[in-house]
Amino acid sequence: MITADVKLMLKKQHYEVVGNHTRVKVCHWTKSELRGQGGCYKKKFYGINSHQCIQMTPTFVCNNACVFCWRDLRYHTQPAMEGDIDNPSDIVEGTLEAQRKLLTGFGGNDSTSKEMFEQSKEPQHVAISLDGEPTLYPRLAELIKEYKKKNFSTFVVSNGLMPERIEKLLEEPPTQLYISVDAPNEELFNIIDRPIIKNAWQGLYKTLSILPKIGENTRIVLRFTLIKGMNMIYPEQWAGIIKLSNPMFVEVKAYMWIGMSRERLEQANMPLHNEVNEFAKEIAKHAGYKVIDEHEPSRVVLLMKQDFEGRVMKFD
Repeated sequence: MITADVKLMLKKQHYEVVGNHTRVKVCHWTKSELRGQGGCYKKKFYGINSHQCIQMTPTFVCNNACVFCWRDLRYHTQPAMEGDIDNPSDIVEGTLEAQRKLLTGFGGNDSTSKEMFEQSKEPQHVAISLDGEPTLYPRLAELIKEYKKKNFSTFVVSNGLMPERIEKLLEEPPTQLYISVDAPNEELFNIIDRPIIKNAWQGLYKTLSILPKIGENTRIVLRFTLIKGMNMIYPEQWAGIIKLSNPMFVEVKAYMWIGMSRERLEQANMPLHNEVNEFAKEIAKHAGYKVIDEHEPSRVVLLMKQDFEGRVMKFD
């Protein structure tokens, strides 16, 4: 349950609260594309229209307290959701309404593409990744199903600590399932991710081991967040994670020095794009993958075994 004072704080940060535990926030890249300044790396890599993408979370709590997290961890670290759990159909309708409300002001902006603004009122894609850990919402598979009923593509980003919840997504697989991996071994994982539940690394490792089975039903992505001076080491161990999970895609991405993370890390911990690129090549060499694409503004590199027609999906 989101308390009144937290709701006020979220409003000031341009979030829209939906129901008891869901929130929506317009992504920087959604605004950028509406202004004709380009979309995010997910557009370049996978074809997602940034101006038609809803960025949301069905829960604001997380079972990690990652050192690089841009959120205020005082309001986020919790092993489970508490209070009333909202219905998936209500969440979907609420997020659609919230997105339209948050974008209203762009209609009167001279730099906004009028065509794209009209299209933005009819989103095609949802990124279930804004903050919190989405698998803590116990009806996540149903939520994905409700978005699919509206012909949405769905990207779910999880820390993978609860393999039983990940496996449950086989009931209703998202378009792409991301597992965030921020360390190549347990020692660094405990320093960087700072889990608040027991046996977190073991849970993540089990999730990674079942991804090949899950990958028969959805597109699997590993996301590696690189923090200069902390985890840009042991490329062969990062490669071992890839070999274990056999993902379709690996995104090697820079930590960005933003939000509350600036109180825990230094600007020097944010690697440059060329540094990300070079370390990604080292990982790829050990894993048998290749550098397929990159998006320099986001400091992210895409690795795959082999590119294929259909990687960049087509949307009407």
